[in-house]
Amino acid sequence: MTFHTLARCTSILFLSLTLTLVTALPGRAVSLLRDADMEYALAQVAAPVLKAAGLSATRTKILVVNDGTLNAFVVGNDAIFIHSGLLSRMERADMLQAVIAHEAAHIANGHITRRLGNLGNARTAASLGTALALIAAAAGSGEGAAAIALGTQSAAQRAFFRHTRAEESAADQSGARYLRSAGISLSGMADVFRLFRGQEVLSEQRQDPYVRSHPLSRDRLRAIQAYSAAYPSGSADTASYDYWFARAKGKLTAFTRRSSWTLNRLGETGYRDIAYMREAAARHRDSQTRKALAAVDKAIALRPKDPFYYDLKAQILMETRNFEAAANQSARAVNLRPRDGLLLASYGRALLASGKTSAALSALERARAIDFRDGSMLRDLSVAYAKTGQRGMASLITAERYALTGRLKDAGIHAKRATGLLAEGSGPWQRAHDVLLASERAEKKKRR
Repeated sequence: MTFHTLARCTSILFLSLTLTLVTALPGRAVSLLRDADMEYALAQVAAPVLKAAGLSATRTKILVVNDGTLNAFVVGNDAIFIHSGLLSRMERADMLQAVIAHEAAHIANGHITRRLGNLGNARTAASLGTALALIAAAAGSGEGAAAIALGTQSAAQRAFFRHTRAEESAADQSGARYLRSAGISLSGMADVFRLFRGQEVLSEQRQDPYVRSHPLSRDRLRAIQAYSAAYPSGSADTASYDYWFARAKGKLTAFTRRSSWTLNRLGETGYRDIAYMREAAARHRDSQTRKALAAVDKAIALRPKDPFYYDLKAQILMETRNFEAAANQSARAVNLRPRDGLLLASYGRALLASGKTSAALSALERARAIDFRDGSMLRDLSVAYAKTGQRGMASLITAERYALTGRLKDAGIHAKRATGLLAEGSGPWQRAHDVLLASERAEKKKRR
C-alpha cells in the first residue's frame, strides 16, 4: 500500500480526464491510499450498486482518501472517494454499499454536472478561484484533457461542494432504489446515518466533513428507517461482498493502524487468508521479515491464483531490498492480472531496481496507459527514460507528475525543457506544450 499526495494544501484539484483523478479538501494536503488489492476489493463490493445506478463498474473507481475523518464525496462522474476513517468505522459490506449508492446517486442525478456547468458559466468564476487549466495525457490515448483547480478560501467555493437537503433526499431515495434493485439490504444505509447521529448539534468546526457537505435531518433518517423496515431483507447472496469488504478493511487497517493493534485482532474477519495477509503486513511493519514472508506464503497457499498476495510478497521483498526476488513475485502477480495498472507499476519498479531498465520501461509505459494518476509510477517512468537516454521524455513525465500534484511552477520548468528536446509537433511535444501553457496561465493568475 502506498500513499500518494495529490494536491497542495491550498487547493481543491479535480482533473477531468478519462477518469476523475483527485480532490483535495480545504486547508490540508490530501493523499490517496493506492493499493491494487484494496481497490479491486472495493470494486467487487461496489459493482452491483453501480450497475443498478446505470454507471460503469469498470470506469467508476472507488478510491480511498488518507483521512481519518468520516466522509465520502464525488467531484466528477468517474470516481467516488471514501475517507479511510469512514471505511475503518464501517462494520459490514452493506454499509459501504449504502454510501456508494448515495454517492452514485449524486452522479446519476446530475448534481455534480449541474454544479460544474453553473460554475463554468458564472461571471464570478475568477473570484471562485479558477486557477489553471491543466493538460495531462489521457489514459491510453496520449491526448490531453482539461482540468480545473479551484481555490478553497472563499465561502462560495466551500458552498459549491455542499449538497442541499433536497439533493440529499433525492440521493437517499435513488440510493435506496439502487440497493433494492441489487438485492442488498437497506439496513446498511440506516446504520450509516446512525454513525453521524448527534453530529448536527456540534459546532461546524467539530463536525465530521460528511455532515458539513451532506446535511442530515431527522426526517431523512426517519424516511430511510421506514424504507428499510418496509424492505428489510435483500435477496442477493452477500458472501462475496462480505469477503471483499473484510479484505479491503483488513488491508487498510493493517497498514494504517499500529501493528500491535492488528496482531491482536487477526482473526476478527473470520477469513484465514485475510488473517495471514494482515499478519504479514504487521510483521513487515515491525521489520520481522521472515515472519512476514511466512505469513504471506500461508495466504498464497490458500489462494494460489490470487495476484494480490504475490504483490504483497513482492512489496515486502522490495522494501527489504531483495529486488530480484521482488521482480519475480511481481511478475507472477502481473501474469495473473495483466491489465492492472498498479500491479504493472510495482513490477516496473522492481525491474528498475534490479537494473533491468528496458523491461522496466516497457512495464511502466503499460502501467501509465492504464492508470496515469499514480505519482510513484510516473517518478519511476521518468527515471527509466533518463537511464535509457530519452531526456525529453524524462522531462515530459516529470512535468506531468508535478502538474498532477498541483506544482505548476515546477511542471512548467520541466515542460519547457521537454519542448526543447522533443520533436516539435509530435504527440509528446504537444503534451509538454499543454503543460507549459497551463503553467504560464497559472503564473498570470498569481500576478493579478
